Amino acid sequence: MEIRHALPQDIQELLHCLKMKSKYAILLVFIISLIIIEKENNFISRVSDKLKQSPQALPEANSTEVSPAPAKNGSLASLQELDAAFSQLRSHLYNITLQLAGDGEPGPRRHVLLMATTRTGSSFVGEFFNQQGSTFYLFEPLWHVEKMVNFLSGAASVVGSALIYRDVLKQLLLCDLYVLENFISPVPEGHLMPFLFRRSSSLSLCEEPVCTPSTKKVFEKYYCKNRHCGPLNITLAAEACQRKQHVALKTVRFRQLEFLQPLAEDPRLDLRVIQLVRDPRAVLASRMVAFSGKYESWKKWLSGGEGPLQEEEVQRLRSNCESIRAAAELGLRRPGWLRGRYMLVRYEDVALAPLQKAREIFSFAGLPLTPQVEEWIGKNTQAPHDGNDIYSTCKNSSEQVDKWRFSMPFKVAQVVQDACAPAMQLFGYKLASSPAALANRSFSLLEEAQPAWVT
Repeated sequence: MEIRHALPQDIQELLHCLKMKSKYAILLVFIISLIIIEKENNFISRVSDKLKQSPQALPEANSTEVSPAPAKNGSLASLQELDAAFSQLRSHLYNITLQLAGDGEPGPRRHVLLMATTRTGSSFVGEFFNQQGSTFYLFEPLWHVEKMVNFLSGAASVVGSALIYRDVLKQLLLCDLYVLENFISPVPEGHLMPFLFRRSSSLSLCEEPVCTPSTKKVFEKYYCKNRHCGPLNITLAAEACQRKQHVALKTVRFRQLEFLQPLAEDPRLDLRVIQLVRDPRAVLASRMVAFSGKYESWKKWLSGGEGPLQEEEVQRLRSNCESIRAAAELGLRRPGWLRGRYMLVRYEDVALAPLQKAREIFSFAGLPLTPQVEEWIGKNTQAPHDGNDIYSTCKNSSEQVDKWRFSMPFKVAQVVQDACAPAMQLFGYKLASSPAALANRSFSLLEEAQPAWVT
């Protein structure tokens, strides 16, 4: 009876105190509430334990085999439900207390998803999170998943793959790295994975204690570059993920923003989605260099005169732009489940002012911009000469913005502009009306970024 009368009184006092405007008063109330709830919870647990033990003590005394039935005990069930309610309330109060605690206290756990397409600068922007010491960062974990879901075809491929990708992303954000084992062939033994795509691109996977002593006779295609590590132990990696304050993932294999609603509404996650886009003309120019074998038909068209480009290629380009535009339009509409969780970022804005944009990105994500991140940005955006490595994140970023303009034939730019005009208009990319305009450095192809892109 004491418990039944005490609970409403405590809740009434808590609700009354929550109306106070003073930050310190709120903190004090939460701390006191946590202490009270902890004591009440301990008392309930003791009573619950006694009730659990009582049915078992009787058979022992009488030497009979009477089966206990705690699940049928109404009082015990009620206490267990109350116990669970107290645990939930205590956890909720603790999270709010952390948010109000201010400087010097750990903030809430953030879960960041950097969503992009290939050759948009996602590896560069992803390094912002990789260099942030309190964040567990994974580079393209869906690479393995893609290899296993390619058996689907047509419309089923788009929807089916998106659902699988979505579920894997959720588990990874929750630090359940074991989910990747389902997409590795052969299945890892003892949770040891000697083959994880671009392991070296995740500092969290190449530092102690995840970096175990190297093993001879074990070949790793993707290994840690700055130190010798043994095969990746998924258990150690999952534990490292749990110890980090935040989690960030980068992927170019997921575009269906609407499929993320269950993640945004999952109480275990505090999701932040950053959609990175780039001028589609620059993307195509970069892809034609990085993946030249896939653009043979474009090369033949360029060298063969004025014949039309294959409609299949044009349709593929249009479909890519439309999927990106559709995701961005959904985010900018600010649906309730995505409000405060979506940010649209142009690569060009990052390249022109990397440190300023990094501050905006980290502010949106609710993460501190550490000196290590600032130092990395300074070192990797002022390179005197671009290297030959097309995957390098060390470049003179301001020069990279317009570099494509002086090598792309105007008729290729026209094809992109015709296929991607709606997306280009949404993202503020200007159309070039002539070869002279395309190659004119003084003519900016970039409109000013919109504040509304942070929702």
